[in-house]
Amino acid sequence: MTQEKKQEFTRRLSCCNRGEMVVILYDILFSYLDEALCAQENGNYAEFRDAAGKAGQVVRRLMEDLDFTYPIAGELYPLYQFVSKLLALAVCKNTAENIIDAKKVLKNLYEGFVEAAKQDSSEPLMQHAQQVVAGMTYQKGSLTETLQGSESSRGFFA
Repeated sequence: MTQEKKQEFTRRLSCCNRGEMVVILYDILFSYLDEALCAQENGNYAEFRDAAGKAGQVVRRLMEDLDFTYPIAGELYPLYQFVSKLLALAVCKNTAENIIDAKKVLKNLYEGFVEAAKQDSSEPLMQHAQQVVAGMTYQKGSLTETLQGSESSRGFFA
């Protein structure tokens, strides 16, 4: 994953609520799956294995975060297990077919979580995070980001 992508995900995570957090995890997962497909297409097995392994870590994280007090968790768990097995098979067989199948399963779930996140009006998970304001400057094609409140304390004193 590129440094720019990591910064984008970090920025999004710093101001998200619970519903948006799941959507961001799915976006990270799809990013790793796309990397795996690209690496497999280029014949780079080491990168393919690493990207598929990182995608598997995200799936395991989604499985661990399920709250089984809600009935939907019991239905999501087997789907995540299935995706996890598809990723393991993809690495064993060194084929993109299982990655594509995993993306198909996850795409339907992703769309549902996006709709649920739109209805979530809860507070952001991170309190006292710096706000990032992005805007166009006078330079053509340039985007400048500014941190708001950078002079304030983040809660730590030495």
